[in-house]
Amino acid sequence: MVMSNFNLVIASGKGGVGKSMLSATLAHYFAKKYRLVAVDADVDTPNLDLWLGGIKHWDQINKISVSQQAFATNKACPDCQNCADICQFGALTLKNDHLHINPFLCEGCGACQELCPSGTIKMKKVIAGQIKIKNNVSGFPLVSAQLYPGQTGSGKIVDRLKQISHKFNRQLTIIDSPAGTSCPVIAALNDANFALLITEPTPTGFSDLKRVLTVVKFFKIPWALVVNKWDINPRQTQTITTWSKHHFLGQIGYDQNIFKAIADLKPIYKTNLPVKQEIKTIYSKLLKRLPVNFH
Repeated sequence: MVMSNFNLVIASGKGGVGKSMLSATLAHYFAKKYRLVAVDADVDTPNLDLWLGGIKHWDQINKISVSQQAFATNKACPDCQNCADICQFGALTLKNDHLHINPFLCEGCGACQELCPSGTIKMKKVIAGQIKIKNNVSGFPLVSAQLYPGQTGSGKIVDRLKQISHKFNRQLTIIDSPAGTSCPVIAALNDANFALLITEPTPTGFSDLKRVLTVVKFFKIPWALVVNKWDINPRQTQTITTWSKHHFLGQIGYDQNIFKAIADLKPIYKTNLPVKQEIKTIYSKLLKRLPVNFH
């Protein structure tokens, strides 16, 4: 099958298992042969740019609004308690005929505005974060975002990131998914053509891998598995590889020098560490697994 605009998602379930390291290094290898865009979908704690060497100056930084919140107008509050009673998040309180709205608890559902008889409450759009674009990072564009503290709508921002990536002339989009199985993960995996899962040989790593796999299977996405730090627990690694059967793709050894490299903002592909060759081997195997030939 020949296809362009192929979406490859790197997902993990558990955080801290090497997902961004794998995404950045694979993007480097893919970029040697194909036109690609890298997307950092972990909008709460984006770090893909760090694994690509760090970015001092972004080409574009745009504020984004994907949600709304309740605000009190200058109109007098009738102290009817309707808004406080309907709010399921405890964001509204009334004291001495004065309305207090906690912006960190408001989810923007708008129920309070609908029930306010005097128009004391109005829903307004809020700036949730910013989207950043670097047109050339090691030969390809990077699209990233940062959700502001206390703001919501991470799943919607991931959707917006993917829409922006579609504007580039690309054959492949590599999406570095957030950890877990929440809204931004679902948004990252939605319309994916292939999911490369990565885990570590620990009980929590294996458990969270199974959880994110339920999302992958829900969307009927073909997948493969990489085990990082396999040598910290060879027995658990064997359990995971046996469980994954033909989905197992490769493994990466534990190396403290990896942490020194990221602390120095040195991409893995610019080092001589064993992980560089290990990921290159994974890349070669992955090419044979992907149900597509880029053109």
